[in-house]
Amino acid sequence: SSAKIGNGYHRSLLLRKKANRIEFRVQLCRIYQERGVSMGRNGIGSTGGKKNGAGQFFLATLLLWLVSVVFEIVFNLRTELLWVICGGVFFQLINWVVRSWISRDPLFVNTSVSLLHSIITSASVVFILLNQYLAKGLDEMFDHSELVGGSWKWAYPALCFSCGYFAYDQWDMLQYRLYSGLIPSILVHHLVLLVCFTLALYRNVTINYLILTLICEMNSIFLHVRKLRRMAGIRDSNTGLVKLEWVLNWIAFVFARCIPHILITVKLIKDAHKFGKGVELPLALSGMVGMNILNVGLGLDLFHAFRRERSAKRNQENINHHNHGE
Repeated sequence: SSAKIGNGYHRSLLLRKKANRIEFRVQLCRIYQERGVSMGRNGIGSTGGKKNGAGQFFLATLLLWLVSVVFEIVFNLRTELLWVICGGVFFQLINWVVRSWISRDPLFVNTSVSLLHSIITSASVVFILLNQYLAKGLDEMFDHSELVGGSWKWAYPALCFSCGYFAYDQWDMLQYRLYSGLIPSILVHHLVLLVCFTLALYRNVTINYLILTLICEMNSIFLHVRKLRRMAGIRDSNTGLVKLEWVLNWIAFVFARCIPHILITVKLIKDAHKFGKGVELPLALSGMVGMNILNVGLGLDLFHAFRRERSAKRNQENINHHNHGE
């Protein structure tokens, strides 16, 4: 009888593992459906062989951007821009490592690399700001001439490195079609960032302003963690880890994304008369208006996601209560 019990337990364990694999696949399908990514015969994230006009357009703009950067480095001897290439190559190498050793799922790989970028960028920005605060103090740090014409120590390489990441991420999303819609907002977002960052790097202006905008990557850490957590099947909002994640997510959203971007916009408007007649002010203002609009959309998405998880929690509690009552 002990052998039968052992066999029964073994079969039960196998069935449980199979059910967990099926549940993980279902959850992964839901995440891909939210992102509009297909899961056809050609593999997860495949385009299914269909041509995509938006993808071709953004691929062409990415290639033009790369040609422009290489031209500046080779013919204008802008060797400081090599940090852009280093950033792109570094994150592509991390992509290959994750794909080879952890998972081949394109969305998981992309999100994992994005998480690493957010961590590196957040640490870099905090280091740069603390270094400048100790060296110059707040008043001199945030003086108009310092923000527009100056470049804090390590700010230029950090901005280049982050620019390289956005180029890599654009390529990765295009390669595996990790976007949706006729005009994919994520591709537009990356294109706008590449244009703004690159123009600033070419002209060596507003470098410090752009470093300040990257404070929002502290919030992106928790956004990427949430996505990876859901992909791993951890969706129980009752757990302390998930509750802590939501608390940190909202705190970072307000204090590392919304407030800094609003303050930067106010500073630009306040110092508008100090700008010259170039494109710096219109470009900076339009960029910050766009970021603030994106923040509103992101906040609404977060709120709806929070409500969905709370609703799922209440439904599960009702089911458990009903089963217990029976």
